[in-house]
This record gives sequence, C-alpha cells and structure tokens, in this order.
Amino acid sequence: MAISLPPSLVQFIENYKTTHQYKSRSQVIEVALELLRNQELEEAYREASLEVDSDWDVTTGDGLTDEAW
Repeated sequence: MAISLPPSLVQFIENYKTTHQYKSRSQVIEVALELLRNQELEEAYREASLEVDSDWDVTTGDGLTDEAW
C-alpha cells in the first residue's frame, strides 16, 4: 500500500517516530489509525447509549436492590 501525504504531515510523522522511538513511519501511522478507530467506536457507543429506553432501567432492576444480593 502506498499513500501520499503533504510534506508537513510527513515531517510530523518523522518527528513523532524519532521522539517516541517508533521503528518506522508505518508504525506511527498504524498507532494513529488505531486511535482514530477507537475514537469512532467510542462515538458509536455514545450514540447507542442515547437510544436506550429509559423504561429499561426499571426492567433491569426488577425490583431488586444491591442489598438483596
């Protein structure tokens, strides 16, 4: 796979690689993509949590308290 990046991003990747002692530019990009994927997943979970029906809280409790356990 080959990608094209503006010189400023290439320089940033190179500086980041050196500063954080990564072995290659590819490793820096891999870490950045993992962070981006995690950010997307967090947003998806956040949106999904907004879709939860408030009546569900009553159902999950089923009349029990923590003390009942």
